[in-house]
Amino acid sequence: MKAAVFYGPHQPLAVKTVPDPEIGPDEVLVKVAACGLCHTDLHYIDHDVPTAKKPPLILGHEVSGTIQEMGEAVRGFSLGEHVLVPAVFSCGRCRYCRQGRENICENMTMPGNHVDGGYAELMAAPAKDVLSLPDTLPLVDSCIIADALSTPYNAVKNRGKVRPGDRVAVFGCGGVGLNVVQIAAAAGAFVIAVDIAPDKLEAAEKLGASASVLGREGKETAREIRRLTGGGVDIAFEAIGNPPTIEQAFDSLAKGGRLVVVGYCRHPASINVSKLMFYEMEIVGSLGCHPLDYIPLIDMVARGTLQLSPLISHRVSLDQINEGLDYLRHGQGLRNIVVMD
Repeated sequence: MKAAVFYGPHQPLAVKTVPDPEIGPDEVLVKVAACGLCHTDLHYIDHDVPTAKKPPLILGHEVSGTIQEMGEAVRGFSLGEHVLVPAVFSCGRCRYCRQGRENICENMTMPGNHVDGGYAELMAAPAKDVLSLPDTLPLVDSCIIADALSTPYNAVKNRGKVRPGDRVAVFGCGGVGLNVVQIAAAAGAFVIAVDIAPDKLEAAEKLGASASVLGREGKETAREIRRLTGGGVDIAFEAIGNPPTIEQAFDSLAKGGRLVVVGYCRHPASINVSKLMFYEMEIVGSLGCHPLDYIPLIDMVARGTLQLSPLISHRVSLDQINEGLDYLRHGQGLRNIVVMD
């Protein structure tokens, strides 16, 4: 099969022919239709974040495709069936899995990090983790459900606990942030989108944002949000992973507010702890998605409550994957995907 292989940081991915994956009795072989390009991959390629499995490694963790082969113990799937491969495989046995928090599984396996991922024509996956997709959904576009939609869904529903009438600010309107916007709007919130790019604010308004704020350095962004809302928002989501915007998001909160950190960041952020205590505020992290939440999420997409296609800006072939990663590096587009030939 053809795949884009990661050999180490600060190198382009090498598109080459590699052996087809072998599957075990409880696994399926997925013929990849598309795989989303994600900033997580740039952490490995550009920023020296190590992968769990040493290179060479096939990156990519946002996959849709069809079942090409099934292990002898697999039941409930059929050849050619449309499927979604989630961004994390859980063990189902550890204390967190037993608590229904499989997204922080002690033994989690992430495609494109622990095992070969989806920047390839074929991919092996545990059958227990793979999800069926309705034939009515566009198979290629559905790849972004695996992470770009599922991660915001968990952030909004489980970590942010957004309710109808809540005032919400979303800092960063890239592929993840825009889906925080549309999912929070679908939950009945008054959503304020924050970004430094006017075109992304325009996209956010089309996806349900009630207002938008052009991001600036310092305190002015939070001040404008407090002016717009008469005191601040109930929930703020930071979908970038940047200490200054984490601080701005916290400063935009009203008393009793909740900050949900969705963006990955290796650096410390400064938070006013006296304000956190005195106003009974909360700061929570959000990672991935619970397996049980994929079912209602896919249903929301199938019913048209959530949109896919307007989020996808560039579709590149596997041979063009490094060009697609350049789009991501330079903030071009909303969500970019690799479409297999």
